[in-house]
Amino acid sequence: MKKTTLLLTGLLTLVTVGFAGTQTAHASSAVNSYISSEKIAPAKITSAVWSGFPKNAYRNGVGKPEGVVVHETANPSSTIYNEIAYMKKNYNNAFVHSFVDADHIINIANTNYLAWGVGFPGNARYVQFEQVEVHSKSAFAHEVANAAWYTAYLLHQYGLKPNRADYDGKGTVWSHRAVAKYLGGSTHTDPVGYYSSNGKKYFGQGYTMVQFYTLVKSYYNTDFSTTGSAASSSSSSSSDTAATSVDKVTYSDASVTATLSSDYSKYKLYNHVKNAYTNMKTYSWSSVGASTGKKIYINKKGVKDKQGSTWYRFSFSTAAGAKQYWAYSKAITLDDTTAAATSSSATAISTSSSAE
Repeated sequence: MKKTTLLLTGLLTLVTVGFAGTQTAHASSAVNSYISSEKIAPAKITSAVWSGFPKNAYRNGVGKPEGVVVHETANPSSTIYNEIAYMKKNYNNAFVHSFVDADHIINIANTNYLAWGVGFPGNARYVQFEQVEVHSKSAFAHEVANAAWYTAYLLHQYGLKPNRADYDGKGTVWSHRAVAKYLGGSTHTDPVGYYSSNGKKYFGQGYTMVQFYTLVKSYYNTDFSTTGSAASSSSSSSSDTAATSVDKVTYSDASVTATLSSDYSKYKLYNHVKNAYTNMKTYSWSSVGASTGKKIYINKKGVKDKQGSTWYRFSFSTAAGAKQYWAYSKAITLDDTTAAATSSSATAISTSSSAE
């Protein structure tokens, strides 16, 4: 927790200073600084998936969203449970995957299937969640922290990199306003107005999607799986209280090509380094069209601190938004040049991260 807090503080300070005078006013954030100074930890993710929601594949297939859309309910008198109950009764009009407030992150629809929150074509592309309006300084800061952490969590879960879409309509982190502006299908502008008004009311400064995105990136790039109880226990019931031991991993950046080894099928394909995160997913090699000698593009290396085993994160394409996977090093063949490049790549970004 101490390590994460220090890194978050450093990142937020860097942003506050700005890269130029014109950037500072937009990037500095009293809300983000408060979250850091108060050491606010995210809530647990509660799984309350309802079977009544329709299950339709994203445009690229089941389990292949391309980003996350952040919403806000625009209802000042409702609660998270009232919103969930209403959505179940009216899902034929609209529904989202999850709801967030100051104390909860509640997943109600399977994120492997699309939701109906922004119209066409956005519904077929993005995981979507709503923020319930809250009414105090502390509650707003906690809600923003929950929303940013959950966004980072979803990006990691689906092998996506942070990229702010509000800037140019291309990316993985979207406001509802950005979807309406760049893709159509809606005229809504949330959560922009809600962020701005609550930021001014409680912190004397309007909160923006730029500042929210900064917070998302700080969670994504740090050991966010230990920043709070959410990462260590994604629960489906209140009895899910047992602690889960995870392996500590040191990560470094890489940018090299390689191929699948002749032994690749002896190992599994993961969404994170094996046992470095509690919400592990595996994929079949056949689902990615794997074959011996198939070219891959490595962008991250992870070495387990105790075991010393090496893992690589890679994609099968250089296209923007290409899905990323993790595999044990013996599933991958590195030539001499590639091996040297990965061993001398950027310095480790975290000495105890289990968020990859």
